[in-house]
Amino acid sequence: MAKKRITAKKLAGIELATRCIQWMNRGLYLFVAVAFGLLIAATAVPQKKEYEKLKAQLRTAQEREHEALARTEHRKIELQALRHDTAYLEVQARDRLNFYREGERVLRFNANR
Repeated sequence: MAKKRITAKKLAGIELATRCIQWMNRGLYLFVAVAFGLLIAATAVPQKKEYEKLKAQLRTAQEREHEALARTEHRKIELQALRHDTAYLEVQARDRLNFYREGERVLRFNANR
């Protein structure tokens, strides 16, 4: 059997084809990597929006909780004053019953305006 001889011209053609295939492979790998990165980014966007929405809901819930705690604290203080402070109790009772002392001037402001 005789060995096949490859000429320099044929060898140069094969090397050129090999280099082209290598560059196409690199390009394909780059394309797949970019597509995978875009896919990951595309799935992260809705999660980020949902996270921001939940964060805003948490902030409003914390504000409502803070307001409720402040109202509760105010009511506790008012209850303590009604139980132990006779001057406060007198002012509240006179205000509700529209009583006033002789010579006393009472000013009332309408809170609805």
